[in-house]
Amino acid sequence: MKYFVYIIQTIDNKLYCGIAKDVFKRFKQHLEGKGAKYLKSHKPKKIIYVDIFEDKSSALKEELRIKSLAKQEKNNLIEKNKEKTKNFYISVDI
Repeated sequence: MKYFVYIIQTIDNKLYCGIAKDVFKRFKQHLEGKGAKYLKSHKPKKIIYVDIFEDKSSALKEELRIKSLAKQEKNNLIEKNKEKTKNFYISVDI
């Protein structure tokens, strides 16, 4: 089963990284205030990064790696993978 590592940009320009089996469903849950406590106080705006992994273990390792990066390093990763992520692009009108 495939797992996705994703980064969401919040309306206050913070970055949140997570994993999911279904990125769109998880984004919707975040919008509804379900799940991550962080996104209850930093409202999600859009998915800006997605990567696909063959198993949960690999996805979790990548999530931890991304979370340990400095913001500029995360921004570089996002920019580098912009083309791959465009198929997952969804955002909310605020």
